[in-house]
Amino acid sequence: MNEEKEIKVSKTDPDSGYMIRDGKPEGFFYLDHRTVDMKYNLITDVYVTPGNVHDSVPYLSRLDRQQKRFEFKVEAVALDSGYLTTPICRGLQSRKIFAVIAHRRFHPKQGLFPKWKFTFDAERNLYVCPASHELNYRTTDRKGYRQYASDPEQCKNCPLLGQCTQSQNHRKVVTRHVWEDSKEWVRNNRLSTPGKKLYRKRKETIERSFADAKELHGFRYCRLRGLPNVREQALMTAAVQNMKKMAIHLDRLEKRG
Repeated sequence: MNEEKEIKVSKTDPDSGYMIRDGKPEGFFYLDHRTVDMKYNLITDVYVTPGNVHDSVPYLSRLDRQQKRFEFKVEAVALDSGYLTTPICRGLQSRKIFAVIAHRRFHPKQGLFPKWKFTFDAERNLYVCPASHELNYRTTDRKGYRQYASDPEQCKNCPLLGQCTQSQNHRKVVTRHVWEDSKEWVRNNRLSTPGKKLYRKRKETIERSFADAKELHGFRYCRLRGLPNVREQALMTAAVQNMKKMAIHLDRLEKRG
């Protein structure tokens, strides 16, 4: 029997989406997905969605739109952990864009080994557990995840079994996406010297842009209901912010001259 997922709909603004996030208020909201350039902190794209649309969903299509419309030559991007998905990592690598994405912390069940304790051997296409036993490839599911399984006969007498799995058949299964190499490429970028320097800029650009919109331009709340009205408010707010940035930059150029 398949259980249908409950989707909450606002009675006063059906276009909004019910958002549940750690550290954020729960309720009906809209999300402003915006892109900011690193050099001048200008907003180059604004896209509004209901609050239940994940940040990663519209990202690649909005990036492609900017490149096509404005002929941007995007060399690098810095994103928060909400964008650390396999399709985005793969998409950025295939577009030859240097990507830095914040680390997302996954918390395994208390007392069990985290996934990084299992070492992947690319040449032999298998994982090696902390007890040096091999988890061999078994199958690939429809979502593109390869499954690597241990030998229960080896595991049931292993002294580390209680820290490895709670399965009744004593078999440990580790999954790896077919595009996992792209995710590892992003991780290596984040740990590199250029990657660390690039990610530090994120606080000075996109975070500052959102803070400015909320604190100085009343963008903490929607003035009108409905997606078209919220989109208009987001675009107008971004336009005003960009005008200020341009005026400041032109003033600096004039003073230098």
